[in-house]
Amino acid sequence: MSRHVIPGDPPIELTVRRSQRARRISLTVASLDASVVLTVPRGVSERQALDFAEKKEGWLRQRLSARPNEIRVGHGTKIPFQDETLRILPLLGTGRSAKREDDWLLVPGTGSEVARRTRVWLANEARVRLAKISDDYAAELGRSYTRLTIRDTRSRWGSCSASGGLMYSWRLVMAPAEVLRYVAAHEVAHLVEPNHSSAFWRKVEELKRDYRDNRRWLRANGNELHRYRFEA
Repeated sequence: MSRHVIPGDPPIELTVRRSQRARRISLTVASLDASVVLTVPRGVSERQALDFAEKKEGWLRQRLSARPNEIRVGHGTKIPFQDETLRILPLLGTGRSAKREDDWLLVPGTGSEVARRTRVWLANEARVRLAKISDDYAAELGRSYTRLTIRDTRSRWGSCSASGGLMYSWRLVMAPAEVLRYVAAHEVAHLVEPNHSSAFWRKVEELKRDYRDNRRWLRANGNELHRYRFEA
């Protein structure tokens, strides 16, 4: 894969991906983070594909402008946290870690330090919750997983590898608690059924009876969790 930038205000960054299976040049805008992928089929030069993308600049800008504005995290920002809302405020002193007090998240530092330390706190909270819930669900099914990884994934909320490793997006801790539990149930169910067959969904329902409501919430509102920017 390579990168290309269409100049303008703002510039549009493309990820150029070659595909042996694609039959035509295509442009996609990811629903979660608005990343743009230009797919180049076999036999088509990268220059031809880039010419195609540049001709579609107007369409791309229309798609990107239709998305909600990003929220850059810093002091004063309110962030969702499970079924609550926390306001980020300065933490005075020499500490380097964020800490919660009631409806406040007290974060030391300035500028990008605040965003980074907030992200670390959220990721740690997500790991604790998801590990506990995954342990409980796995025990219900009489299975075990090999490891649990927390990432900031762009295209999925979780996954279960063939070797039994679970991966989750830490941004799930910003969703309602029952939605986080649904994603854990979904991935743990893959320890038994490694597909999305009717048998798989029965396992999900066995673990989380009301999963359909949670699944609908994630589809309708999941993009909102990616509005929050924790990078400089």
